Amino acid sequence: MLDRECFCGFLRSHEQKFHVTAFGSREEWLASGGASHPVSVVVLSIGGLKLSDPQTATSIRQAASDFAPIPVVILGDGEELKHILRALECGARGYIPSSVGLAVCIEAIKLAIAGGIFIPANPVMAMSKMIDGGDTEQHFAGMFTPRQADVVMALRRGKANKIIAYELNMRESTVKVHIRNIMRKLRATNRTEVAYKINDLLIPETLAHP
Repeated sequence: MLDRECFCGFLRSHEQKFHVTAFGSREEWLASGGASHPVSVVVLSIGGLKLSDPQTATSIRQAASDFAPIPVVILGDGEELKHILRALECGARGYIPSSVGLAVCIEAIKLAIAGGIFIPANPVMAMSKMIDGGDTEQHFAGMFTPRQADVVMALRRGKANKIIAYELNMRESTVKVHIRNIMRKLRATNRTEVAYKINDLLIPETLAHP
């Protein structure tokens, strides 16, 4: 409770446009009459809980469903990219690690309110270096064609279709075809799920099960 109150106090003092109220649960919020007041964003603190825990993942899915279309942003201690992507897969509109500064936290919340999705840079850059430094072909052997593998790696870096088409010297319509085929092979329903499943293929087993 102390951590929650301190966090809300910092937000209030550093961003006067925010009207912040702290609750221990959705039930507590409902009991206070919160449902009768407009809400722009929900910040859900999970502390050191892991998304590999089914109960934690279920809680996030439930919150995202209960508050929809209000964005739910996760505040947690974990910084593994797999952990963060799983939070997004559960419906979160951003993940803020507790290691970031308050200024970044505020901007991440603003981004969610504006309709964006916040992912911390450090885990993404670390994974990019791991991928660039390793031989990824062995992971994709027999799964993707060489061109599909190129598109996969571009998707892992969050590049838009137009950028992928330009960098790989192909039509944007061809990129879309490759993405559809990649999604079919991975049994994924969207780009975020593609990134999550490719992450499973690339991260060493010791990181895949934190």
